[in-house]
Amino acid sequence: MKQLELTVLLCTIWALTLLYGEMFAYWVPSLFTCSWPHLLRSPPSNSTSQTNSEGYQADYVKVAIIADPQLMDKTSLGLPPKSLALEIAEFYTDINMRRSFFASILPFKPDVIIFLGDYFDGGPYLSDEEWQESLRRFKHIFGLNEQGKYADMQVYYIPGNHDIGYSSLHSQRPEVIRRYEETFGIRNYRFSIGEVDFIAVDAQTLDGHPQKQLTSETWLFAKNVSIDGEVHPRVLLIHIPLYRRDDTYCGPDRSSPSINQRVSRTAIHNEITYQNYVSEMSSKNLLDMTKPMHILSGHDHDQCTVTHQSKFGPVKEHTLGTISWQQGNLYPSFMLLSVRNSSLPDASSSEDALLTQLCFLPMQARIYIWYLVLFALTILALLFWPTSGTSLWHQCGNSLGYTRQLLTFNLFGGATKEKDEDANYEYEMMWDAEGSMHLVKKPLSASIVNSSERKLGERGNAVMRPTARKQTSPEGDVSLNVDMASGIGFDPTARIPPRLGKSKTKFIIQRLLRALKILIVIAAVNVPLYMMLLFKDWIDK
Repeated sequence: MKQLELTVLLCTIWALTLLYGEMFAYWVPSLFTCSWPHLLRSPPSNSTSQTNSEGYQADYVKVAIIADPQLMDKTSLGLPPKSLALEIAEFYTDINMRRSFFASILPFKPDVIIFLGDYFDGGPYLSDEEWQESLRRFKHIFGLNEQGKYADMQVYYIPGNHDIGYSSLHSQRPEVIRRYEETFGIRNYRFSIGEVDFIAVDAQTLDGHPQKQLTSETWLFAKNVSIDGEVHPRVLLIHIPLYRRDDTYCGPDRSSPSINQRVSRTAIHNEITYQNYVSEMSSKNLLDMTKPMHILSGHDHDQCTVTHQSKFGPVKEHTLGTISWQQGNLYPSFMLLSVRNSSLPDASSSEDALLTQLCFLPMQARIYIWYLVLFALTILALLFWPTSGTSLWHQCGNSLGYTRQLLTFNLFGGATKEKDEDANYEYEMMWDAEGSMHLVKKPLSASIVNSSERKLGERGNAVMRPTARKQTSPEGDVSLNVDMASGIGFDPTARIPPRLGKSKTKFIIQRLLRALKILIVIAAVNVPLYMMLLFKDWIDK
């Protein structure tokens, strides 16, 4: 392949790869793989007209659910604060979530955004200044204004353990609760979307000491919810999932093994320092008090769908995976909810009041792995691709023709015939000016053919002549006859004149210089493209 063709081909491959990995991949959920669940359902049977069908589709409030962004900070990787490595890790994690939000979630045009906790990685252990810095990043990633709201969408938050910690921390650092509530609002509250009531509960305080203020406040809120009349279907929002038995099957959407119950407590006051599920007793009491039809939770960083049994019937819980590609899940995700906005004639069951759809985001880790693989393939192509003047299509045609000949010989015995005819030919090894070796097949003279017929063991001759010389060597041509039937190989470098060794060194240097030049061209074309794609999503929109 000519050098220009190889350069253009590699530049094009890299440009297409960067366009997909940095932009097109984030368009896939909204264009191809995900949709609002109410649009996937058929309208009621009595909605025969097109007007009624469109009215049915418009009679849902669209809600997007995001869990566990968990912005990286000094507590994430053990790196020094403000170090270059930490800054790079934070940037690439933030830009991935920002792209996911603006290019994958916002194109669905949701009416409401609900965050299920864990906004910062080391929230309880950050100073006020570090907290404010993480909050600024959080607002930038998800396009929030200074008040943490949207101009055209409602937004709701619930606390996570990475925001306020567990009950053991609350007694030691009560300021983390104050700081959270000043930023995101109260921890236990309820709100309505359409015809559905959402109950937000601080799950981190459910299993605390009953006499502690924060725990008693949470259970008092749950008790008040149970006293209120149940007019609309309810959805329970908690960060930590409710109790489930060990090795519970989480459904086909989970990519990692199920995590069993783990609870850690302090030795002195027996307060919780970590838990991955709410305790069995607290889960049962919370279900009986709130009477939800659905539960939405996070914390686990991976998808899990289970059904709990309460005295009011089965309740389905959806645990959402993290939206971040740096939190142990190769398949980041979000969820779309279609919430009924008014009473529909045929929507007597509560299942029609809320419809769910799990959506997956691009696998950022695999995109970066493909970049590395493509870089390795680029280096190999630059170093080992032939330097002959033939074009790409000519090379491909020769390769196909050679493959077809091999198949024909192997299938129809052509190989045997070729071996018989080899005795009538000699192979001349020729070097061009660049030091590349070529084998030229030439028929033997009649005398040599007759001689070879008398020697049944002889298979052919190989003649080695350095050619394409700018000046004729006084030593003349160097020839070497090899008895190939004897099975004894030969070392061509042992008989090559010293001038040929220098040609090989020159050839290697030329290859390296060619590879370097083409790499510079590829970088000159694609690095600006990559930087443009990178920072166009980082700039405030």
